[in-house]
Amino acid sequence: MWKDYFTVTHLDEALELLAHYGPSARVVAGATDIIIEMERGQRPGVNVLIDISRIPGLDNIQLRDDTFVLGPLVNHNHVVGSEPLQRRAFPLAQACWEVGSPQIRNRGTIAGNLITASPANDTITPLWALDSSVTLESTAGTRTLNFDEFYTGLRQTAMRPDELMTAISFPALNTNQHGVFLKLGLRLAQAISVVNIAAILTFEDDGEHISAASIALGSVAPTIIRVPPAEEYLVGKTLSPTVISEAAHRAAAVPTPIDDIRGPATYRTEMVKVFTARALRQIRARNYRETWPDDPAMLWGPDKAIVKKSLPTGVRHERDAGDTIVTTVNGETFTATGGSHKTLLRFLREDAGLPGTKEGCAEGECGACTVLLDDVAVMACMVPAPRAHGAHIITVEGLAEGTTLHPIQQGFVETGAVQCGYCTPGFLMSGASLLDEHSSPSREQIAQSIAGNLCRCTGYYKIIDAFEKAAQMKMEAPQDKE
Repeated sequence: MWKDYFTVTHLDEALELLAHYGPSARVVAGATDIIIEMERGQRPGVNVLIDISRIPGLDNIQLRDDTFVLGPLVNHNHVVGSEPLQRRAFPLAQACWEVGSPQIRNRGTIAGNLITASPANDTITPLWALDSSVTLESTAGTRTLNFDEFYTGLRQTAMRPDELMTAISFPALNTNQHGVFLKLGLRLAQAISVVNIAAILTFEDDGEHISAASIALGSVAPTIIRVPPAEEYLVGKTLSPTVISEAAHRAAAVPTPIDDIRGPATYRTEMVKVFTARALRQIRARNYRETWPDDPAMLWGPDKAIVKKSLPTGVRHERDAGDTIVTTVNGETFTATGGSHKTLLRFLREDAGLPGTKEGCAEGECGACTVLLDDVAVMACMVPAPRAHGAHIITVEGLAEGTTLHPIQQGFVETGAVQCGYCTPGFLMSGASLLDEHSSPSREQIAQSIAGNLCRCTGYYKIIDAFEKAAQMKMEAPQDKE
């Protein structure tokens, strides 16, 4: 798919490489979008990837003088797990929770989501409503653009080929501001938005009259859009049923959505009205936090997917040079030459000889290829193989200790949770990660942990039983004494 793959240890290295390779290069962090696009031939001019995912400090979430600043490696689960963002940028936290599955949220970054520029992307909508800006750096200098300047059309931005997004900034919400993000998808998880909305209202001292309004809509136009007629109408008013209804009608009159496989234009227009009214009612009732998950399943390992250290030096993997990947798989050092142009899924199956990791969809939908990469649950089909260099990986073959099955494996055996078996390795890896994170998970946490794992035999009841059995066995197992 790519010819050269660079893993860098400092942003300056990435900027120099971008300046050198120009339009043929792309920066990757999560790579959840670009790796699929390259496999589909949708990036014909790109043959160089520059991986910044091993640089410590780029995943920081900072609050400076009432302004949030997110680094380029902040992923969706980082936002979900951030108490300051939950408290003072709640619509963004809600949007990140709606993205994909734990495995995807552990890899996909907010910066990558913004750069992809899809009108259906969930995080752009609340960030636009929050009046965000992005910082772009190159060897020629630094510039900051607001979203109106950054987005230029359908999947198009003002970002130059030699630039790297180094920060996303937006004002933190104050106590007189309330906001909510809502999404309509065709299923409860792993869904692309049919319509999404972020509404943020600022109230006067009486807590009733609106002094400012910000409403952004996604998946209804070539870009995410604001709806000034509805925003301006709300100013000075209270959220009475009549005002809510009129604001919803005005919001629905702005976009001219397309007909596509997820829904016709007329349906989207009606849903804009419905979801605008729903968002405003939730803000009026101040009950928009009621559905927020308590201690959700993240599957992000003990370090919470934070980059702790970089590689000793930068590494270049060249497809035509027979480059070597040295990694640790299931506790053993493994060296392979010639696999650096593959996905991690293919590398594990074809080079490491570990067929337990399955290919079900090859686009992050089914979870059959779930593995632990540096203790973090990820979809191997969406990870470039060179990311394994210097990392440690656990596959389903590494769960058992000798002849003793892992509790999640034993739980599947005892409850009869294995059906056709194809999806089972992915469920086992998600389960093992969950049990490390939550020793006694609730049914809600179990469901959250397998939101990215698809069972085509529809046998989720036994699978959930297996998770509960595994948790019970793990709790009852004798603990090693130091």
